[in-house]
Amino acid sequence: MWFIFALLSAVFAALTSILAKVGIDGVNSNLATAIRTMVVVAMAWGMVFLTNTQQGLWEISKKSWLFLILSGLATGASWLCYYRALQIGEASKVVPVDKLSVVITLILAFVFLHEAFTVKSFIGCVLITVGTLVMVL
Repeated sequence: MWFIFALLSAVFAALTSILAKVGIDGVNSNLATAIRTMVVVAMAWGMVFLTNTQQGLWEISKKSWLFLILSGLATGASWLCYYRALQIGEASKVVPVDKLSVVITLILAFVFLHEAFTVKSFIGCVLITVGTLVMVL
C-alpha cells in the first residue's frame, strides 16, 4: 500500500511543478509560496477534521513537536527555494535538481537513522546523480 501512496505522491509532485510554473508567471515567488502554503494548510486541517483525529494534537510528545517544527521549517525553506528556482529557471531543469533530494535523503538516512546503505542504494544514487547531470548540463 505504501508504494501506491508513494507513486501518487510522485504524480502530484509532478503536477505541482507544472501547475506552479504556469501559476508563478508574473507573481513574486515568496507570495506564490505563501498562497500555496495556505492551500496546503487548509487541506491538511481538513483531513484532520474529516478523519476526526484532532484529539491526537494533545498527545504529541515534546520531541515530536520539535522535530515536526524543524521539518516544517525545512519544508518552508525548500518551497521558497523551489519556487524561486522555478520562477527563474526551466521546470525541466529545476525539477531534476530538486529530485537530488532522493540521494541526499538516502545518505542522511544512513548517517542519522542508521538505515542500510546497500549496493543497490549506492547504484541508485549514482544513477540518479548522473541522470540529473545529463538532464541539466
